[in-house]
Amino acid sequence: MTWKSKLKDKGRRMELVVAYGQILLGCLIGGAAYPMFLVPNNIAPGGLTGAATVLNYLVGVPVGLTSMLMNIPLFIIGYKAMGRVFVLRSLIATVLFSMAIDMIRVPPVTSDPLLGTLYGGVLLGIGLGLILRAGATTGGTDMAARMVHKRLPFLSVGMFLFLIDCCVVVLAGLCVGLNEGLYAMIAIFVSAKLIDMVMAGLSQTKACFIITSACENVTRRVMTELNRGVTHLEARGAYSGTSRPMMLCVLSSQEVSRLKDIVREEDERAFMFVTGAHEALGEGFSKLGGD
Repeated sequence: MTWKSKLKDKGRRMELVVAYGQILLGCLIGGAAYPMFLVPNNIAPGGLTGAATVLNYLVGVPVGLTSMLMNIPLFIIGYKAMGRVFVLRSLIATVLFSMAIDMIRVPPVTSDPLLGTLYGGVLLGIGLGLILRAGATTGGTDMAARMVHKRLPFLSVGMFLFLIDCCVVVLAGLCVGLNEGLYAMIAIFVSAKLIDMVMAGLSQTKACFIITSACENVTRRVMTELNRGVTHLEARGAYSGTSRPMMLCVLSSQEVSRLKDIVREEDERAFMFVTGAHEALGEGFSKLGGD
């Protein structure tokens, strides 16, 4: 599907608006973490922006502008390797993120390095998570990691990012101070956890597996009372060798208790287990869409 045909489709236009809206919001939130918490406390949370934070401490250069200049060679190299859509979105995100760092003029919230590390990591993780959800990155080590992984498949993206972050933390420890380097490690950990949470989504869904002798009754009540679909899977007991259907249904967290009531009312001897599903896409849940 070409860009022109995407723009003609109303649904695709809305997806693009949402994606670029997420990028803008993520850049504002993540960029605010630097003047509010990280830069005043000399915390360099990995990546090229972290390296720019170290340079800011040493020679006073603007963090955002320095980070953007560092990214230019990577975008030139990565344009053909990573695809036009990904690079375009990442370029927009990188420019906006760098501008937000330098142009958001707010006084430091705290001079306590631990508080600055924790809250800065939270804001940074939320911002980067929104940008990643929109199918982009802020350039830098993320893009370099993808390119290196294509050439050296044995070196995973995560491992490459970890090595780069470690180098930046060591640089911060040597140039700024050991405490600042240790705080940077905490900021990296916190931001990584928040990125995972934002990527997974705040509304957790549950995948429920049920083995019961009242399969038809439970299925009917789930479909009528909860208005949810049910899939029957073929299962075989290892001890008895007996085959019987196993039900699978995906529900919101709020609906699980009602499902338990239905199963208990129909078959008190039923076996049921519930596991987390980070994201559910399709009928009855979020729309299944692509880039």
